[in-house]
Amino acid sequence: MKKIIFIILLSIAISSCGDSENTMNISGTVKGLKKGTLYLQKAIDTALVTIDSLQIEGNGDFTFKTEIESPDIYYLYLKKEDNNTINDRITFFGEPGNITINTSWNTFDANAKIEGSASTKKLEEYKSIMSKFNTKSFEYIGAINSPDIINNEAAKDSIITLNNKNNLKGYLYTLNFALNNKDSYVTPYIALTEAADVNVKYLDSIHKSLIPKVANSKYGKKLKAHIETLKAK
Repeated sequence: MKKIIFIILLSIAISSCGDSENTMNISGTVKGLKKGTLYLQKAIDTALVTIDSLQIEGNGDFTFKTEIESPDIYYLYLKKEDNNTINDRITFFGEPGNITINTSWNTFDANAKIEGSASTKKLEEYKSIMSKFNTKSFEYIGAINSPDIINNEAAKDSIITLNNKNNLKGYLYTLNFALNNKDSYVTPYIALTEAADVNVKYLDSIHKSLIPKVANSKYGKKLKAHIETLKAK
């Protein structure tokens, strides 16, 4: 009996040793997918690199496991057997732990449900608000090019002014979001991708507000380097 218990405990210990504190486990289902290939990808320097891949044959379930150095943007890319390149890549913030991604083959990136990544939730929160500013900007640009406005300079100037105000509001939202989320790995990422060209003093304030583990993350270090480059000019 003691020998059996020892074997069970040993098996548990061995299985638990498979994951470190930096292991990211990704699992989920692509509903309706009968055939295709899933790729786990991330950007390294300027290239999109495949970390792992899985051939799907009749079952849309998938799992990936990888070690990560720092929370980072990852992509789940689906190469479907339909010669259609639309809706084929899901973007999420990868971090240690268990992440679940459930979606459908025909609306792969549009209806993806991602659970287990706090950073992804925070990024989705930011994008949800920013999409409103972006939609408004597209409406203004469309109005400027409409037949009724395109030859009316006064009306065009008025719409351009409204669009500039809308863009400014978007920038202010980005800065406030960053300053109010100093404990999120998303903050330096957003600062770099959405506000890299704002006054360096604002970027400096964002970086100085970050908690240590975020400041020492991949994007925290990149933000610091970007600030130093701006200050050297």
